[in-house]
Amino acid sequence: MGLLPLLVLAVLALEPGAASGAETVGNSSEGLLEFSVGKFRYFKLNRPFPEEAILRHISSNVTFLIFQLHSQYQNTTISFSEMLLPNASGTGTDKGLVFILRPEQSMCTWHLETLDSKPVQNVAIPLSYSERDPVPGGCNLEFDLDIDPNIYLQYNFFETTIKFAPANLGYARGTAPPPCDIETGQDSRWRLQYDVYQYFMPENDLTEEALLRHLQRMAEVPQVKANAVKVVTLTADDKTIVSFSSLWGQGVIYNVIVRDPFLNTSAAYVPVHTYACSFEAEEGNCFSLGRVSTKVFFTLFALLGLFICFFGHRFWKTELFFIGFILMGFFFYILITRLTPIKYDGNLKIFRDDAVFWVTFSCIAVLIPVVFMGCLRILNILTCGFIGSYSVVLAIDSYLYTSLSYITLNVLKRALHVDFRRAFVNVPFQTNDFIVLAAWGMLAVSGITLQIRRERGQPFFPPHPYMLWKRERERRVTNILDPSYHIPPLRERLYGQLAQIKALFQKEQPAGERTPLLL
Repeated sequence: MGLLPLLVLAVLALEPGAASGAETVGNSSEGLLEFSVGKFRYFKLNRPFPEEAILRHISSNVTFLIFQLHSQYQNTTISFSEMLLPNASGTGTDKGLVFILRPEQSMCTWHLETLDSKPVQNVAIPLSYSERDPVPGGCNLEFDLDIDPNIYLQYNFFETTIKFAPANLGYARGTAPPPCDIETGQDSRWRLQYDVYQYFMPENDLTEEALLRHLQRMAEVPQVKANAVKVVTLTADDKTIVSFSSLWGQGVIYNVIVRDPFLNTSAAYVPVHTYACSFEAEEGNCFSLGRVSTKVFFTLFALLGLFICFFGHRFWKTELFFIGFILMGFFFYILITRLTPIKYDGNLKIFRDDAVFWVTFSCIAVLIPVVFMGCLRILNILTCGFIGSYSVVLAIDSYLYTSLSYITLNVLKRALHVDFRRAFVNVPFQTNDFIVLAAWGMLAVSGITLQIRRERGQPFFPPHPYMLWKRERERRVTNILDPSYHIPPLRERLYGQLAQIKALFQKEQPAGERTPLLL
């Protein structure tokens, strides 16, 4: 190899803080990725070729670093060394490690690899913090890492839940971290507050490039505050668990900013993303917008809804069938799902109580008919217009994602899943939703206007079927010229039918005379 490389290594080894298992010497080459603080870098990881990430020239006022690594759905591993230890490595799609710097340390390295058979596109960034900034995950007692800045996400059909470890107060290089649970006063980590943020990616965009680009808006504190929506603020007394309504096929990024209100400093955890679906499932993956049978059902449902929207009041019986089908379908779906093993894949705190929610829901449902009690025909036409046109929205959702479908879906989730009451039900409202909302409004207004103009001067409602039958019966009795007047009563007609049936089974009498002729 030559004497010169050995001399270089010897000189570097004599520098203060250079001898460390977390540091590597060497220039940028194959298998070595150079990083800069606060700068994102794209790269690919291949299974046979792990990479080493290196960060040089770390400022002396930096106390700790958070190195985070992101991919779309393929798992990657980040570790302090090639030997993967549970308390010094993490594997997933959104992972990060906290590196506590020693005095005079100016360089750090991380080991990166993947076990996936396909190449994995990643984006990574190292972020620096000072001794005044809180340490995300510094008081971790639940997860494997000693200091865990990661957010752990789980989802199902109903809700998406995120968990994270409590943070600790910042501290200088070479000093011991403050104790986590000895004190609970203002001089301990109990003064810290946690702001939970939610960021919606563009609807119907499942591309890898879009995700990695938008993740850059959720990594650092200023960008998170500028781009995301703060959902809730937790104190040290609250559990570090937050639930959200699952949005199938919609990309969502979550992050938590821990604040020290006493020092007016803050730090960001490692952002985590989800689509509430699987990219690798053979059936029902993120790229399939539902089953063919679901699309067929909602398409037919929308056609019937359009008919009700424009002609529902005139065709009274069809409207009754349509509304009754919706109500009974809603009821039996809840009943079957709650009572059988069959499973299907307003953020006000007061509504987290089931009694308050359902009483309020019922009062609103009853209040509208009461307001329109004096003009029932208008109420019925409004019902036809809004519900009939909304069926078109549901049909559109089976082909193209729209947040308007969650108007009814969230009510179903609340009825089916007990824990859904604690979930935040924020949904994105983007270009597709504005277009669908405009279409819904135009259909509803057109249908209502048409029915009101057509029904002007007509009876408020079609007569009751019993009244029609009674009127027809009286007409037949009084009108002798009516052919139906001569129709025998129902009882005589039934007896006549029975006599004819009996005659079919009677033995035929022999022909001829049975008595002698009289002379």
